Amino acid sequence: MVNLCLRLRSSSAVTCSPEPIDGVAQSPPLFTAFRAYNRVMNKNLHIEHPEDSILTGDLGFLNALNETPNLSVKIDGAPAIVWGTNPANGRFFVGTKSVFNKVKIKINHSHAEIDQNHVGEVATILHACLDWLPHTVNVYQGDFIGFGGSDEYTPNTITYRFPEVVTEKIIVAPHTTYKCDKDLRDAVAYPLPSYALASREFSCRFVQPEAGTFSGYVGQLDKEFELPPVVNMINELMPTVDFATDKEAKQIKQNVNRSLREGYPLTNDDFFGKESLMHLYGLVIYLKEELLSQCRQLNGPEAYLNGEMINAEGYVMWSQFGTFKLVNRRLFSVANFANTKFKQACAA
Repeated sequence: MVNLCLRLRSSSAVTCSPEPIDGVAQSPPLFTAFRAYNRVMNKNLHIEHPEDSILTGDLGFLNALNETPNLSVKIDGAPAIVWGTNPANGRFFVGTKSVFNKVKIKINHSHAEIDQNHVGEVATILHACLDWLPHTVNVYQGDFIGFGGSDEYTPNTITYRFPEVVTEKIIVAPHTTYKCDKDLRDAVAYPLPSYALASREFSCRFVQPEAGTFSGYVGQLDKEFELPPVVNMINELMPTVDFATDKEAKQIKQNVNRSLREGYPLTNDDFFGKESLMHLYGLVIYLKEELLSQCRQLNGPEAYLNGEMINAEGYVMWSQFGTFKLVNRRLFSVANFANTKFKQACAA
């Protein structure tokens, strides 16, 4: 493995492992243990694309490639569902990401509270989740896929096809667990390993495919990436890069999303004239897509975009150096921008 020889801002470590959950049978994750660091934890923040994360000189993604990262499959469901035991009162609840709001908090412990806080399809989904999700001690987040009774679902942009008709009442793809001592507003997020959560009942199907890298053998996954030669180009370019300030990085991300949405090529102006930074951004995208080509999954539903079978929407990669989403933005972000379901899910 090529050593990237990149320096990372200091971070203190804590050890974390999945805890047993009342009422839920536990299955071993694909990777038997993982370490969570302050860089992995976050206050319900949006997971970054690798190329966006390097804009300010945060080299966590590049440093992560010096070790064996964890991988999970990114499932394209909607809306996001949060559930578990409310640490403030010990009661089971369901909700959307609005449970983490600082002001207009929407935590639902009962059907009456769902009717008070939500309307339409989101309310219907939450009523079903309150009835059928297993009552857990910990707090989890997952994407809603659909109601049982079919073998094909299009919850957002991607269509998922199961090998048989789903007999469970609801289908949810869990991906995050939260640590919160006293209040949901203080919740800290951790990525959820594959098969970390499994319902013991027949009311809810959890979709948690195994994720890894290409092994060369049918039905088997590897754990490590084979780093491409572009790593050497990144090493050579790094000393010349003029990184962006936080304010500049925010604007650059907006410029990138606009270029994806409107279909125009990025220029130096979109990067405040920082040519070396623009070149690094492009190389990290190339590196990400090379890594994506090595990612594989097992035991998940087939995925289709615009009628064509795909591997997955993407993958989430995490290690001691941070959490990042590996997604082909030219393909999936553009599709999401054009999807009204996506816009509604983001607003829920």
